[in-house]
Amino acid sequence: MSKAIDNLAEAMKVAEVGRPRAGGFPYLAEVLRRAGVTRNVWLLPSCQSLYLTTKGPVIMQRAPLVNGAVDVPAFDEAALIEALRVDQAGKSTFPEFLNASWQAGVVRYDVDLEARTVAYQGCNGEEYIEAYPAVTVL
Repeated sequence: MSKAIDNLAEAMKVAEVGRPRAGGFPYLAEVLRRAGVTRNVWLLPSCQSLYLTTKGPVIMQRAPLVNGAVDVPAFDEAALIEALRVDQAGKSTFPEFLNASWQAGVVRYDVDLEARTVAYQGCNGEEYIEAYPAVTVL
């Protein structure tokens, strides 16, 4: 494995141990930021995640949400915000959040760990941007 992969894997382990169930994303993001991750781009429904890090780019591939040809759901900002709030409250798993985001028409989301924002995008240029809070990681 490369130094970039090793570093990312170690940061994921650290985040898993200390991450709270509710409001866990800002904690994860801060651990990744401290490990040198500057950006994380998710492509839905393929569940491909690109991590841009100071040690080099890394792709992670999860199981895709769909197979074959499927219609893309219309972008529904209200449904996306609901999926976000459920996840932020710790009432969904990460796979459930990904699926709810896809059902809300999100085809891509881009986490800027330096600006602490996430931009959720639909296939026709729709976009919802949400800032997340800075947190302290011990």
